[in-house]
Amino acid sequence: MFFVLSKVLWFLTAPSNLLLLLVLAGAGLAGSRLSLRWRRLGLGLVATAGLILLVGGVSPLASLVFGPLENRFPEFRDDGVPVTGIVVLGGAVETGLSSARDQLVVNDAGERMIALGDLARRYPKATLVFAGGSGRLTGDGAVSESAVLRRHAASLGVPPERITYDDRSRNTHENAAFSAELVKPKPGERWLLVTSAWHMPRAMGCFRRAGFTVTAYPVDYRTGPGAVALHSTAGDGLFELDVAAREWLGLLAYRASGYTESVFPGP
Repeated sequence: MFFVLSKVLWFLTAPSNLLLLLVLAGAGLAGSRLSLRWRRLGLGLVATAGLILLVGGVSPLASLVFGPLENRFPEFRDDGVPVTGIVVLGGAVETGLSSARDQLVVNDAGERMIALGDLARRYPKATLVFAGGSGRLTGDGAVSESAVLRRHAASLGVPPERITYDDRSRNTHENAAFSAELVKPKPGERWLLVTSAWHMPRAMGCFRRAGFTVTAYPVDYRTGPGAVALHSTAGDGLFELDVAAREWLGLLAYRASGYTESVFPGP
């Protein structure tokens, strides 16, 4: 139920979707035969939502919202402690296009896959785990990210048989629970957790809740250290604002559901 609700509610509350819905609602009121008061309200909605769309898309707002998420956990520095294993979270593979084109197609979080190939080379004795099922709402017959990677891991320079695949997980909570179930980590082992920097707080919270001690290995940064920048197109800014808003809402929802022990997990 949580999975289904999260998908439906997010569609309605994503900033870009919500603002567009307000524009449509306002236009409907403005063009209706209702009283002058309602028509003025409609015009006000259109103007306000349109202005927020412009500001949210072009201004540094998305960078300001991303910053605390991305800077919560420091970049990984190898201190010589042996690495037992590496867990890479899904979310970077476009399963439909990968299947249609018969090659590994990644999205804007593709750095997760780059890190998989790089870390596999740097730590040849480490166990590799890829946690990626299907995040589609209609899961029947959907191709999992794990299935795609198993077919194309060699393109990353990694033998497919070296990777342990979790093809069941649909969200971060399940990533943590199923990965812990697969590898049964022992006390004192060092496991690296690879995911997008902005997603790392929620992921770390879930792994801690699952009793799986991991070290953060953040990738896929969207902002520089202390950088606040304008966006060249409103589409770029709104996309980033949607991603950041989803993550903050996800942190609240996961804490409320008991999937993490704090709202904003930190080091």
